[in-house]
Amino acid sequence: MIRFSCSLVTLLFLALQSPALAEFKAGSAITDVTPKTLPVLVNGSMVSRSVDKVKTPVSARSLAFTDEKETIVLVVVDSCMVPRDLCDKAKGLAAAKADIKPENILISATHTHTAPSCMGALGTDADPAYVLFLTKKLVDAILTPLKEMKPAQIGWGEIDAGEYTALRRWVIHPDHVQEDPFGNPTVRANMHAGRDREISVGKTGPEDPMLSLISIQSTDGEPIGLLSNFSMHYYGDRDISADYFGLFSNGLQDRIAQGKEGFVAMMSHGCSGDIWRQDYEKSTERDPDSTIENFSEGMIDLGMSAYESIQYHRPESIAMMETRMTLDYRTPDKQLLQWSQKIVEELGENLPKTKEEIYAREQVILHEKQNTEIVVQALRLGEKISITTTPNETYAITGLKIKGASPTEHTMVIELANGGDGYIPPPEQHLIGGYNTWAARSAGLEVTAEPKIVETSLAMLEDLTGKGRMNTAQEHGPAAEYTLSLNPTAYWRLDEFTGPRALDSSGNGLDALFEPQTLFYLQGPHHSAFSKGEKNRAVHVADARISARIPDLTDRNYTISMWFWSGSAPGKIDKTEWLFSRGRNFADRNSGDHVGLIDSADGKRYLVYEGKGFLRNPIGDPGRPESLFPVERWKWHHLAVAREGDTSHIFLDGVHLIAQTKNTAEEGHPDTFFFGGPCTNKDFFEGRLDEIAVFDRAISSDKIKQIYKKAAGASPEVK
Repeated sequence: MIRFSCSLVTLLFLALQSPALAEFKAGSAITDVTPKTLPVLVNGSMVSRSVDKVKTPVSARSLAFTDEKETIVLVVVDSCMVPRDLCDKAKGLAAAKADIKPENILISATHTHTAPSCMGALGTDADPAYVLFLTKKLVDAILTPLKEMKPAQIGWGEIDAGEYTALRRWVIHPDHVQEDPFGNPTVRANMHAGRDREISVGKTGPEDPMLSLISIQSTDGEPIGLLSNFSMHYYGDRDISADYFGLFSNGLQDRIAQGKEGFVAMMSHGCSGDIWRQDYEKSTERDPDSTIENFSEGMIDLGMSAYESIQYHRPESIAMMETRMTLDYRTPDKQLLQWSQKIVEELGENLPKTKEEIYAREQVILHEKQNTEIVVQALRLGEKISITTTPNETYAITGLKIKGASPTEHTMVIELANGGDGYIPPPEQHLIGGYNTWAARSAGLEVTAEPKIVETSLAMLEDLTGKGRMNTAQEHGPAAEYTLSLNPTAYWRLDEFTGPRALDSSGNGLDALFEPQTLFYLQGPHHSAFSKGEKNRAVHVADARISARIPDLTDRNYTISMWFWSGSAPGKIDKTEWLFSRGRNFADRNSGDHVGLIDSADGKRYLVYEGKGFLRNPIGDPGRPESLFPVERWKWHHLAVAREGDTSHIFLDGVHLIAQTKNTAEEGHPDTFFFGGPCTNKDFFEGRLDEIAVFDRAISSDKIKQIYKKAAGASPEVK
C-alpha cells in the first residue's frame, strides 16, 4: 500500500489544478520582394516616376511568436506604404493555409521612398503587376517563420540615438505665411522651413530619440530575430533601394549572427511624420560627409550597444487585439469641389504634374470616398513588452503620448502598419497648416483622427494587460520644488501633451487655458533642474496665448515668474511681441502691466515694459548701453515681474533691471493674466514658454534670483 504525505498530496493537487506553463516559441524569415520585371512605378514623390535599376534588394522580414494558445506574426516590408486591402488579402490567404487568425498578423512598411509602388499616392498610381507579385510574397513572409519555431526567450533594449533624428516641420514667422495649393494663406508651418532662418521661428514638436529593440533568442542563447524601431522618416537613396532601413538590418544581422544562418534583423518605422535626419537648429547646411552608408553604420553601432545589454526572460503568455474603425475624410466644400472637378476634367487621362493638379485630383477622390476603414492593433509579449500600431504617418509626439501612458514597462509604436492612411497631425497642428495637413489621401483623415487612434491604442493595451494607463505628468526637479516651496498662487509646468488646460501644480486648482494654436511637448529649459530623469517640456505659442483668471488677486501686489525662448529672427520684431500682460481681454493696455520684446536699431533684442503712466522704452537707461540686457534668440531666459504697490520690479536672468514707480494712479485691478500675448489679443510672442508661476505678493529680490539660480546656476550677474 502506498501512502502519500499530506504535503505531497497537496502539491499534486495544486499541480493538477494549475495550467501548465505555456512554451514560448519563435521563428523568423526573410522573403525577397524585389520586382522581377522592370521598369516599375515608384511612389514617394509628388509626381509619377518609374525606375529600371535595382541598387539593393527589397525584402519582407518576419517574426512569428506562439505561446501554444495564441500565434502572432509580424512582417516589415520595404515599401513606402502598403494599402489596407492588400494587407487584408495577404492575411486572409495566409490564414487559410495556417492555424492563425488574420487579426493576429501585423504588416508594416519601412517607408523607403525608393521601393516599387503598391499604393496610389499624390501623383503616382500603384504598379498593377507589382501589387499581384507583392501580395503572393507577403503570404510567403507570413507562413515561412511558422515552419521552424524554436523554444525562445525575449528581451528589450533601447538607446538614445538623438543625433540621427530631428524635427523637419517648423513654424513660419507670421510675416512670411505661405499659400496652400488652393491659393489660401494658411501655411504657418511646413516641412524643412527651418532651412531658412529668416522666416522660421522654431520646431513644431518634439523628437523621439530612442532606438528600441525587441530581441528574440533560443533558450540556449542562439539569436532568432531582432525587431528594431526608430523615428526617422528616411535617409533617401536612388534606384530601387531599401534605404537605410535595409542597410541597418543587414548590418546588425551580420554583426550578431557572425555568418550563422537563421537570424533575421528588421527595422520598423517609428512615429516619423514630422521627422527627418537634419537638425536645422544646429545647421542649415547639408553635411557633405554624410552618406547613407555612414549614417547606417552609426546607427548599427548604437544598435549593437543596446543589443549587448539586453536581459532575456521567457514570457508566460502573449496576446493581440485589433480594432477597425471608420473615420471620415476632410472633403471639399462645394466651391473647392467645383474648382477641382474643372481641373480634373481638363487633365483627362493624363497624370497630374503640378501641385495644383495633384491636389485638385485628390479633392475629387476624397469627395467620392467620403470615409475609410482603418486598422489599429496592439499586442503584448509577456508582462513587460507591448507594441501598438497606426496605419498612418504619425507625428513623434503621438508616439510619445502612447509610450508615456502605456501600462507596460516597454512599448514600441509602429506606424504605417496594416494600411497607408496618411498623416494624422494632432488637432492643434492642423491650425498652422503645411503639407502634412493638406487634404489628400496622404493626409485626408478627419482632424480628430489622432486623438481617436491614441485613445484606441491605450484602451487596447489596458485590456491586454489588465492594468490602467500611467500618469504622464513629469516629476518635480529641484528648481520646480523650490518654486513650489515659495507657495505660488498658481504654477503651470506646461508639460502637457495636449490642451485645452494647463494644469496647476500648486494645489490651488487654478488651471490656465491654452489658446488653440499652442504646440506641445517641446524641449524646455534646464532638464535636470525641473524634471527628474527626463527632459523638461515646454509649449510653443503661434498666434496663441495662455490665459488664467486669478480672482482673489485684487490688490496691486503680485509676482510672475516665467521662462521664455524667443524664436523670431533678428530684426523681425519691429513691433512689440508681448510676453506677459495683466489686463481685460480685448481691452487696451491702459491698465495693468505688460512686458514684451522689441528689436532696436543696433540689432539687439530688449525687454520693454508698458503700463499706465509709463513710457514704452527698452528696460534700462538708453544713455548707458551697459544697463541694457539683451535677449538672445533660441536661448532660454527667465523673466520675473514683481509689483509692489505703485512700483514694478523687472528681472531678467536673475538681474534686477529696473524699479519704476507709476506717476498716475491706476484704476481697477484686472484679474486676468496672459502669457505669450497681450490683453489686446494681437502682437503675439513667437516662441516657447515654460514654468510659469504667479504669486499673490511681491516676493523678494533674493528669492527671484534664487529661482533663476536653482535652474541655471550662478552666473557673474547673479550675486
